[in-house]
Amino acid sequence: MSRLIRKTVILAKIETTSGTDATPTGSANALQVSDLSITPLDASNIDMNYIRAYFGNTESLVGTASVKCSFTVNLAGAGTAATAPAWGALMLGCGHSESTDLITVDRVEYLPATDQLKTLSIYWYDDGVLHKLLGCFGNVKLSAKSGEAPKLTFDFTGLDGGVTAVSNTAPTLTAWKTPVPITKANVTDIQFGCTYTAGELSAGTAYNSTGLTLDWGNAVAFAPMLATEQVMLTDRKMVGTLSLDLTAAQEVTMMTSVKANATQSIGFVIGNTTGNKIMLHMPAVQLINPKKEDFNGMRLIGFDMRILPVAGNDELRIVSL
Repeated sequence: MSRLIRKTVILAKIETTSGTDATPTGSANALQVSDLSITPLDASNIDMNYIRAYFGNTESLVGTASVKCSFTVNLAGAGTAATAPAWGALMLGCGHSESTDLITVDRVEYLPATDQLKTLSIYWYDDGVLHKLLGCFGNVKLSAKSGEAPKLTFDFTGLDGGVTAVSNTAPTLTAWKTPVPITKANVTDIQFGCTYTAGELSAGTAYNSTGLTLDWGNAVAFAPMLATEQVMLTDRKMVGTLSLDLTAAQEVTMMTSVKANATQSIGFVIGNTTGNKIMLHMPAVQLINPKKEDFNGMRLIGFDMRILPVAGNDELRIVSL
C-alpha cells in the first residue's frame, strides 16, 4: 500500500552540543505544520567525465551532503502568559534568544542574537522512514496579512543524521494553540514612531494597512571540512514589506522620509486576549522602493522595509503575551 504525505510527523529539540542528537520525542517536541517539504540528501555530486571513444554519461560520486527541510507553523501564543509558545524552539534555531519576564507584564520575548546560538535536532518521520537532521540552523519568514492566519515559515539546513525504516512516533500537539485571524477585530493598526517598554507599546501614529511580511534574511551554509562538518549561521539582514492606506499629505510625507533615508520605529499587535497575543516592535525601519498598488480599486502605497539594529541584536522584538 502506498505511503501517505499526511502521515508525516516532525519533531524539533534544542541541542546541548551542536551536532549531537538531542533525541526529540513525540510527547514533548512535536510540531504542528503545513506546507512541508524535505530534501533528504542535498549533495554536491562529483561528475567523473571520463574520456571515451563513444558518447554516453559517466557515473558521479556523492560528495559532501546536508539535509534541508521547510514547513510552516501558526503564529499564536502559548495559551498562558509568560509561557514559551510551541514555536519558541524553532526561533532559537534561527538565531534568537529567549527571555521570560514575570515582574511587570508577564511575557516571553524573542530577540535576534549573534553569539551563543542554539542548534536543533529535527526528526522527520515520513510514513515509516525517519530522517534525522542534526546541528540545524534556519531562516524564518513571517506573514501577517489581512484576512489570513499569521504564520511563520521555516527553512532549515542540517547534518545528515541517517535514515532508518521505523514506525512514526505519536505526536502530542496540545501545546499548539489556534491563531487569531488577521482581521479588524483582532489586530491593532500598524503604529509608526511607537516606543516599546516592558510589554507595552506607547505613542506613535496609526496607519491603516493590509498587514506586513518579514524575512529574517539569515545566511545559513553547510560547511564541510576534512575533520568536521557543521551548519553555520553567519549573518542576518532582515527585510519586509507593507502596504499603507495613505492620505495625499501622508504619502508626500512618506516620500520625503524615503528620499532622506530616514528610519522610524514600527509596532504591530496581533490578538487581544492574554495568552494568545503577539506583539512586534522594530525600533529602526527604513522604507524603500515605494510602489503604487491597487487594492480592490483603492490606492495603496507599498514599501519594502530594511529592518535595522540600533545597539545590536535588537532590530525586531517578538513578544508573546
